[in-house]
Amino acid sequence: MSSKIYFSTRRFSPSKLLLGLGTRLHHVLAPAHARRTASKLLLTPQRPSHETAAPAGLVQQAVHTREGTLMSYRLGKGPVWLLMHGWSGSASQFYPLMSHIAAQGFTALAYDHPAHGQSDGHTGHLPRFVRAFDELIERLGPIEGVITHSMGGAVTLASHHPALDKLPLLLISPVLDYVPQLYGMVARSGYSIRLFDAVVKDIEREYQHPLSTVDPLGQLATRTGKALIVHDEEDRFAPHQDSLRAAQDGRTQLVSTRGLGHGRILASPPVFAAFDQLVQSPITA
Repeated sequence: MSSKIYFSTRRFSPSKLLLGLGTRLHHVLAPAHARRTASKLLLTPQRPSHETAAPAGLVQQAVHTREGTLMSYRLGKGPVWLLMHGWSGSASQFYPLMSHIAAQGFTALAYDHPAHGQSDGHTGHLPRFVRAFDELIERLGPIEGVITHSMGGAVTLASHHPALDKLPLLLISPVLDYVPQLYGMVARSGYSIRLFDAVVKDIEREYQHPLSTVDPLGQLATRTGKALIVHDEEDRFAPHQDSLRAAQDGRTQLVSTRGLGHGRILASPPVFAAFDQLVQSPITA
């Protein structure tokens, strides 16, 4: 259900009004139960029904964290580039890019978020992903750079790990105006915003990570490390105009594509070329 909410581009459906009325009434009559139900409904990602064939030499390793056991995937030898997928995605989406990275003399290291792919968990959200990400950086050793897709960009930019600020960053189809887009998608679904906000407040208290501090656009502008965005102009899920805004600061470079959408872009020549540019011709920060 959550993927239908977060990735829906429909402005209205016949059930929208009933959903809004039902969730508002539920919140009034049984607030604690309503929050538990909403958490399960809104924070449960859709796991892929099939996995992409693994490249030869891929090594899987379980990593134990405070957010559960996460599955990691390593390919190649050399300096490590860490790859992070988005909501309802998995590390397997990166297999073609990982093969390219390994062929260039680097190690590609991807992992499944909590509640995604082959990792533990049933529900996920940005503060949980940030905590897991920060712990993985400590566990997996020195990182040469970070590559993200979709919501993964917001997770990386929400992290306060000191090692990240100077690292090169490749953002693919990033969600940069994260909080307004999140609330907008829930609102368009018809779900009670007041109930969703109550769920968010519970998470903020548990993780001590207020969403008001999550500002990927602002955080990208203050980084000292080089950053490159590859984003399709026709992306239906992550607005391309936000990447245009990011590139206006003169510090972040944008490569715009057409016809690749939100997912197919991951295995595209522009993304491979962007990685090559980051490692061969550094962008001046």
